[in-house]
Amino acid sequence: MKQLKGAIIVPFFIINMLANTHLQQIEQLINSLLKDNPTYFLVQLRIKPTNNIKVFIDGDEGITIDKCIYFNRKLYKLIEEKELYPEGDFSLEISSPGVGEPLKLQRQYLKNIGRFVEVIFIDETKKEGKLMSVTKDEILLEYTTGKGKKAITEQLTIPFNNIKSTTIQIKF
Repeated sequence: MKQLKGAIIVPFFIINMLANTHLQQIEQLINSLLKDNPTYFLVQLRIKPTNNIKVFIDGDEGITIDKCIYFNRKLYKLIEEKELYPEGDFSLEISSPGVGEPLKLQRQYLKNIGRFVEVIFIDETKKEGKLMSVTKDEILLEYTTGKGKKAITEQLTIPFNNIKSTTIQIKF
């Protein structure tokens, strides 16, 4: 390894390999915590190069701030016990994915049946409507074309493999 004024230059692929190892280990720790709390599930896990760990957890009935704090304390303690990072060399954030984040898992789609969504297709076209049902392979979207007396309600079945992203739309 090349040294520069007392510092060791570590090739990027080694850093990336360590990050992937930590990602897998932390995912296992989260899943062990969630096993005892089956109504909650992991949506996404990210680790920034600064060792900032971001965990997005959701629940079939949503997730409260208190539950995020609970999971944060438990996971932080597990990471320290496993000595994945030198003491104090990581930060941990646990939250729900948030309204603006795209749905990633079928379980998220299921909990949002009846809500309005925007679906962006693989070809970049968009369709807004009400999420009516979800199967393992597709969603059913109900949407309206036209206005007033000329409004027509239609339904569209959309296979998951044709969806680039789906986000919840807040209607007032």
